[in-house]
Amino acid sequence: MSRRTSRRIPALPSWLPVDPYILALIGTVVLAALLPVSGTGAEVAGGASTGAVALLFFLYGARLSTAEALDGLKHWRLHLTVLACTFLVFPLLGLASHGLVPYVLTPQLQDGFLFLCLVPSTIQSSIAFTSIARGNVPAAICAGSFSSIAGIVLTPLLAAALLGGSGGGFSADSLMKIVLQLLVPFLAGQLLRRWVGGFIGRHRKVLGYVDRGSILLVVYTAFSEGMVAGIWHQVTPLRLGALLGAEAVLLALMLAFSWYGAKRLGFGREDRIAIQFAGSKKSLAAGLPMASVLFGAHASLAVLPLMLFHQMQLMVCAVIAKRRSRDPLPGDVPVGPAPAELVN
Repeated sequence: MSRRTSRRIPALPSWLPVDPYILALIGTVVLAALLPVSGTGAEVAGGASTGAVALLFFLYGARLSTAEALDGLKHWRLHLTVLACTFLVFPLLGLASHGLVPYVLTPQLQDGFLFLCLVPSTIQSSIAFTSIARGNVPAAICAGSFSSIAGIVLTPLLAAALLGGSGGGFSADSLMKIVLQLLVPFLAGQLLRRWVGGFIGRHRKVLGYVDRGSILLVVYTAFSEGMVAGIWHQVTPLRLGALLGAEAVLLALMLAFSWYGAKRLGFGREDRIAIQFAGSKKSLAAGLPMASVLFGAHASLAVLPLMLFHQMQLMVCAVIAKRRSRDPLPGDVPVGPAPAELVN
């Protein structure tokens, strides 16, 4: 596969210790804690949240280039490796977390921990970090796209199989909601991409705010339901610290497995970088809407582990990408200090 691509590579702000969007999510959680919506307002917010989820997955389908993803099939070994990390190794580690209950995690937090292990990989940050580290960017684009497409089907199926006995419950009604709120809008976006793709491309920035605003609405609705139901007394500072520790171990294991496992499989440096960044990440943008559909009133605790893991993966992978960018490559000529944007 060619290492060249015409796609604009998104930049991540290296000078920020915290992703600004995480600050917006935290602010939304605080707002839900102080001013939770209830009664008729909760019904209105719930309906708006349902519409927002459908809109998110429609835009998701309309943006995703099927032709570009199919072109990436030429690098099928790499994509199968990423998919195995995302939908096989991650879930196995999530299942192992059952041993942390009840001494480290509550059953509800463990459900959320397992759910984050079932979510598809990211696209944007995987591309950005792979680019910074001088890895195989086209492979990262296709791997993230494959994971996102597969996640529309695999994440709900894995959740139904592995979380079927949890408090959220997965009935025929839940599966119908998944089809109507996630799969149908996604397929509609794919079918209409020929006509709406240009408009979406021209208004990428504005629609990006629509994406993020929709997710904030989903978070506000879910956390409001949690506040009204009184479930947040379960999350003590000690439990929160234990959750962060468990997630740090999970991330370290996946970063090591994806890097050294790819080496054992015979992949070169550029491909290993793409595998590591695409295979160790979880998508907040895909996971939050899915959780709202799958868990309903229990979604607030279910999404907390994913929100924390998302910020952790960004901070850790930013450090790794910067270090990889300074690795000497064949043909490199010493030119003095590294660029400021990679060391500041």
